[in-house]
Amino acid sequence: MEELAKKIEEEILNHVREPEIPNREVNLLDFGARGDERTDCSESFKRAIEELSKQGGGRLIVPEGVFLTGPIHLKSNIELHVKGTIKFIPDPERYLPVVLTRFEGIELYNYSPLVYALDCKNVAITGSGVLDGSADNEHWWSWKGKKDFGWKEGLPNQQEDVKKLKEMAERGTPVEERVFGKGHYLRPSFVQFYRCRNVLVEDVKIINSPMWCVHPVLSENVIIRNIEISSTGPNNDGIDPESCKYMLIEKCRFDTGDDSVVIKSGRDADGRRIGVPSEYILVRDNLVISQASHGGLVIGSEMSGGVRNVVARNNVYMNVERALRLKTNSRRGGYMENIFFIDNVAVNVSEEVIRINLRYDNEEGEYLPVVRSVFVKNLKATGGKYALRIEGLENDYVKDILISDTIMEGAKISVLLEFGQLGMENVIMNGSRFEKLYIEGKALLK
Repeated sequence: MEELAKKIEEEILNHVREPEIPNREVNLLDFGARGDERTDCSESFKRAIEELSKQGGGRLIVPEGVFLTGPIHLKSNIELHVKGTIKFIPDPERYLPVVLTRFEGIELYNYSPLVYALDCKNVAITGSGVLDGSADNEHWWSWKGKKDFGWKEGLPNQQEDVKKLKEMAERGTPVEERVFGKGHYLRPSFVQFYRCRNVLVEDVKIINSPMWCVHPVLSENVIIRNIEISSTGPNNDGIDPESCKYMLIEKCRFDTGDDSVVIKSGRDADGRRIGVPSEYILVRDNLVISQASHGGLVIGSEMSGGVRNVVARNNVYMNVERALRLKTNSRRGGYMENIFFIDNVAVNVSEEVIRINLRYDNEEGEYLPVVRSVFVKNLKATGGKYALRIEGLENDYVKDILISDTIMEGAKISVLLEFGQLGMENVIMNGSRFEKLYIEGKALLK
C-alpha cells in the first residue's frame, strides 16, 4: 500500500510545475482603477489584462485598497497578483454574457464565474490579498432555496433550473443549447479554470463565494498552495477538482459551508459522455477548522468519469462531519479506485470518521459504480456516530477496503458494513484492538 502511494505521489510531483509567467509587471492603478471601494474597476481589469496579453503576458499587480469589479477573465501567461482586496459586485447581470461552465457536474452556458480562465496555459492567482465574492443571504445564496440562507416564499430559487438542466443532459441536448444565465438561478463558481494547463493559486484568501470556491475543470498541472478559504454559504465547497489530472493541493486552510476538498468528474450521462477522470491528485499538509464542513476529503458524488490515484497525507480535520467520504449511486456509473488516506488526524468528528456510500441521495439507476482499493493508514480520529460506515449494494460490493495502524476513539458504533469487503490490521476502535480481521458481506461491530 505505502509503496504504491509513494509511486503515485512521485508521479504527481514529477509532472506538476508552476506556470511560466513573463518577467513583466503592470499596476492596476495605471489603468484608471481606484481602490476606494466605490469605483467600478471592471474596465480597468479588462484593459490591463488585454494590454499584458498583447505584450505576451506578465503580472498584474492589484495594490492595497478595495477594488470593486465584475467578472475577471484571465488569459494565458497572466498572473493576477493581489495585495489588496478584489471585491466582486454581487449583481448577477454583471456576470453576463454566459460562458461555458459546469453546474454540479453538467456542462452548460451560465453566468460567468467571478474569476474565469478558458483554454489558457500558464495562468496564476497569487499574493497576500483577498478575493471577496460578496455573496450573502441577500446576494446569490438565497437561490439555493433554503430559509437558512435568506430564501423566503415568493423569491426565486434553483430547483426548476436544476431539474431542467439534468433533464437536458439525460436527453443528450447539445451543450450549446443548454443556455441559462439571465432569468435562471444557477449560481456560478467563484474561481474556475476550464481546460487550462499549468495553473497556480497561491497565498490568497477567498471569502463569500456564491457556490463552489475553487473549481478547476478538465485542467492539467494545477497547484493550489497556502490559500485560505472562509466561506460558509450553501454548497460552499473549498476546492473541487473536476476531471483534472496532475494536481497538488497543499498547506491550505479551510472554513467552508460544505466539503473542504472534493474530487469530481461529471454527473450521470454528461459525465459518462465526456468520460474524463480526475486522477493523480495529491492533497497534503492542509488544515480544516470548521463547524460547518461536511467532509475533509470527499470523492463524488459527481464522479461518472471516474476518480483514481488520489493520495491524502498529513492533513488535520477539526469539527468536520466526516474525515473521508466516498459518495455515489447507481445512476452515476464511473469508478473510484486507488484512494490513499495516510497519516491524517481527525478531531471531534460529528457523523462518520470514514463513510463509503453507494446509495447517495437514494437515487437508483442502471449504471453501477465501481468502488475499490481504498487504503487508510495511520489515521488518528476522535468522535463520530460511526468510526467506519460502508454501504454497498447487493449486486455491487465495495471491494478491497483496508484500514491499518489506525486509532479511532469515541464513536458510538465502530463498524457498520453492508455489501463490502473490509480488512483491518492493527486497528484500535474504542479500546478494542483488531490485529488482523477480514469481513465480507455484512457486519456490525459496536
